Amino acid sequence: MVAALSIGWLANNCPESAREEFIDMRILLLVHAFNSLSQRIFVDLREAGHELSVEFDINDDVTLEAIELFRPDLVLAPFLKRAIPKHIWSRHICLVVHPGIPGDKGPSALDWAILNDETQWGVTVFQAQAEMDAGPIWAWGGLSLRDASKSSLYRREVTNATAIAVRQAVDHLQNEPLVTPPFEVVLPIARGIARPSVRQVDRKIDWSRDTTQQILKKIRSADGVPGVKDEIDGHDYYLYDAHEAFDLAGKAGVIIATSGPAICRATIDGALWIGHMRDRGSSHPFKLPATHVLEAKLGDVKEIPVDHSSGYRQIQYEEKGAVGYLSFEFYNGAMGTRACQRLLEAYKKACARPIKILVLTGGAEFWSNGMDLNLIEAADNPAEESWQNINAIDDLAEAILTTANKLTIAAMRGNAGAGGVFLARACDLVWLREGTILNPHYKDMGNLYGSEFWTYLLPLHVGKKEALQITGNCLPMGAHRAVELGLANVCLGGGGDSFATRMSERAIALLDSGEAARRLAEKHQRHRALDGGRALAEYRQAELEEMKRNFFGPDPSYHVARYNFVFKIKKSRTPKSLARHRNRSNEKALEKQPEKEQRQAV
Repeated sequence: MVAALSIGWLANNCPESAREEFIDMRILLLVHAFNSLSQRIFVDLREAGHELSVEFDINDDVTLEAIELFRPDLVLAPFLKRAIPKHIWSRHICLVVHPGIPGDKGPSALDWAILNDETQWGVTVFQAQAEMDAGPIWAWGGLSLRDASKSSLYRREVTNATAIAVRQAVDHLQNEPLVTPPFEVVLPIARGIARPSVRQVDRKIDWSRDTTQQILKKIRSADGVPGVKDEIDGHDYYLYDAHEAFDLAGKAGVIIATSGPAICRATIDGALWIGHMRDRGSSHPFKLPATHVLEAKLGDVKEIPVDHSSGYRQIQYEEKGAVGYLSFEFYNGAMGTRACQRLLEAYKKACARPIKILVLTGGAEFWSNGMDLNLIEAADNPAEESWQNINAIDDLAEAILTTANKLTIAAMRGNAGAGGVFLARACDLVWLREGTILNPHYKDMGNLYGSEFWTYLLPLHVGKKEALQITGNCLPMGAHRAVELGLANVCLGGGGDSFATRMSERAIALLDSGEAARRLAEKHQRHRALDGGRALAEYRQAELEEMKRNFFGPDPSYHVARYNFVFKIKKSRTPKSLARHRNRSNEKALEKQPEKEQRQAV
């Protein structure tokens, strides 16, 4: 395979016969962190047959070493926070993703788009050069902006548009490596401009003048980084996770209610919920539920249940005929002890309803990511809180597994990781939205063993051999691969309303065809094989014994990894599970396999 050299070198020296060498390329992802967008690109390009490896942008020497080891045809940077140095982009094809329309420059592209009420936006894939965000454009994609937070737009619209634009750029390099930019790219009518970073003064809230929608826009433009700085009782906090509150009012700026993790503050024309806050001056200067941060200040503020029409609608239930739908929108997919307990209460209520199918839809961005590591880190005794949290999730998983009179379906609109994947697999059926990314493993959190009955569920659905590979490789998995392995049952195309419609139609079809009744009968047989739940108890006990060692044992790896994750400590090296070029044992094994099998093994 041809090593990645400068575009000029390729144009002058690469023979015609070398065109075929680009059919399957080596692509190095250079990233600040392996976030949801980077994982989506990683999965999509692997499924397209390319050979992928990842390197964290630690320093220039490490990046250069990664290039020398992997010899990529393309260096692709879907999520980077600094410029690629000249001695790299001048010798190698380096493409960078910018979350803005062509011409847009600066680190606050989405922030400004939200603050300026843009309705149409885009992403641009350009070639790295000396000036940031200004190289030749290889591809771009348009998208519509919802009334949503920056993080929500990034995970959905921006990620989807990026996946398409990256594929276009890679396909061009793959099929026409000697035709180099500038080539014809159809640009939008409006072009972007260079903008500075958004400052706190640019989105400062004036509770005496700003409307609910204006405040929402300011908080959404900074969610999840860096948050909007605000003052409560003379103390500075950063606000996140804002939603309009209905049927509530009071003196502007005053906290008038709580609901689950959220506080409600009145505005001049209504009120809004603030789900999470950050107190930089505290011993826990990271995002936490607002009620946790302000616990000492709330006094006798009235509390509204999370499932009430005027509450912070974190958990919602609705029925359509014989099908019930239970959604749970936990911030960043994190499910703390109390969140799991509230969801279990809602689950039991739904199971008591006269329905035949119960669909668990999770949240729009995340189905679940398992334990709430921020709340655990903030606890007086993190080990004990970890224990309470994993038992609360296990209680929910066990309730799902032992539900005998309802067909349960996990309809995963968003991504899932760690215990969240196996919580979903506890359902009778798992339906995935196309583009969903799963991370069905625990090891990268300090060799955490994991629970949620994974030792029962994973071998049951994918087989023991695949189960060992999945949990050992610690790699993200796309929807189609999950279905192929048996970790999920079906992949449904479309997003948003389209996915909801297909999900509903499929659930009704299960009833009309009689398949729901057949699957319920099969479930009864499985329950008998599990000896009335006693076998499940054994799986749970064995898993929790391992987790107890993680939490309370002499090895601090889990606690160190959790601390680094919560405090966003930059990694000093790329995990070998991602940095394929640094895994020599893997390289030796792959060298012995035919090229096609190598791609499948990556």
